[in-house]
Amino acid sequence: MAATRLIALHKNKGKSVAACLKSRTDYAQNPDKTEHGELISSYECSPLTVDEEFMLSKRQYELVTGRRQKSDVIAYQIRQSFKPGEITAEEANKVGYELAMRFTKGKYAFIVATHTDREHIHNHIIYNSTALDSTRKFRDFLLSGLAVQRLSDLICLEHQLSVIEIKPYRERQKRTLYPPRESNRDRLCSVIDGILAEKPKDYEDFLQRLEQQGYEVKRGKHTSVKGARQKRFIRFRTLGAGYSEDEIKAVLEGKAKHQPYQKQPPKEQPFHLLVDIQAKLSEGKGEGYARWAKRYNLKEMSKTLIFLQENKIGSIEEMQERVNAATAHYHELGDSIKAAEQRMAEIAVLRTHIVNYARTRPVYDAYRKTGYSKHFLETHRTEITLHKAAKAAFNESNLKTLPKVKELDVEYSKLLTEKKARYPDYRKAKEEMQAFLRAKRNVELFFAEEKSSAEKMKSR
Repeated sequence: MAATRLIALHKNKGKSVAACLKSRTDYAQNPDKTEHGELISSYECSPLTVDEEFMLSKRQYELVTGRRQKSDVIAYQIRQSFKPGEITAEEANKVGYELAMRFTKGKYAFIVATHTDREHIHNHIIYNSTALDSTRKFRDFLLSGLAVQRLSDLICLEHQLSVIEIKPYRERQKRTLYPPRESNRDRLCSVIDGILAEKPKDYEDFLQRLEQQGYEVKRGKHTSVKGARQKRFIRFRTLGAGYSEDEIKAVLEGKAKHQPYQKQPPKEQPFHLLVDIQAKLSEGKGEGYARWAKRYNLKEMSKTLIFLQENKIGSIEEMQERVNAATAHYHELGDSIKAAEQRMAEIAVLRTHIVNYARTRPVYDAYRKTGYSKHFLETHRTEITLHKAAKAAFNESNLKTLPKVKELDVEYSKLLTEKKARYPDYRKAKEEMQAFLRAKRNVELFFAEEKSSAEKMKSR
């Protein structure tokens, strides 16, 4: 059994055709993959100078025809992979040579390199895009990849090898199962888990082991690390519970027990909005889309009904009450957070003015004693401008006595703590409001469609 793929090799941006041909043929003829060159065969070219001979054919093509190549295709490659344990490397090379000869009909030079570095033996067949007589180019015709596969199956049957059975589409399975994508933070957490399991003697030993794992460590007020392919450093304290510097040090000192990181699956929405089929049809969608949308709407409507049953909603009036309550709760939390943010901004501005006022007051007093000298103003313009701006801000706020900076810092810290504490409730209220609004819209759209379909039946 052999799986095949026909690939057009293009010229890389910023590289010459000769350099691209050399890199492609050198990879195919890698000695570590071809038993030190023993599993390489060729036709009308030498494996040692295949790239130069391909280039010579291209130059002769321009001289003979007077035409320059319009596309950036420099050669073609056929990858032919065999079932593990079914064929030897030498026989695979012969099968690949026969496939290349019969597909190109002997009109194009090629090399066949058999790789044994994987569990499955596979061929890299590279043939020139220019014919041997330098009068034509290979035309990549429609369904050429399918033609290569069928020719490969025929040759496999002649060599008493199995072929891939063509199954109906519904019975096919994916050839590749892709692993779930792992983020840089998830990877770092698993590396830290592994290092802590080895029980380093202290925090410095822990950081050195991280460096041995390929991470760059930035020591300072907040330790941060960066992997080999990462663009930015990641601070330990941003990784979540159990991964801050203090928590890691407590684990190393034996004062706490480390809980390995467990990635939480993404939370899925219980249901989605229904599709407005009539609106989509008016936009130009066809009957096939309408059939799919009807099935989709039935599934989402059943999920919506389950949501309504779980929340004990049995009428439109109850639905509207829940929507109003959820919306009011969401806006109430949002207004409280905005009020805290506004007050924090005011405190930050006021604190800056107070500090500037105290810092520039001696300069302004000296400026006043000089009788508001222009020379003194030019010399200390920055300090005097800051002092005047601070006084104007105090007058705007009608402040008769200035608050202390420490008191402002305490108030700012308190507001920040309250704001952070409200955010989880705010996000939860937002999700709840959106869920009720989706359910309300789905119910309204579903009954509107039912009503329109009933009216059409009556008119008939």
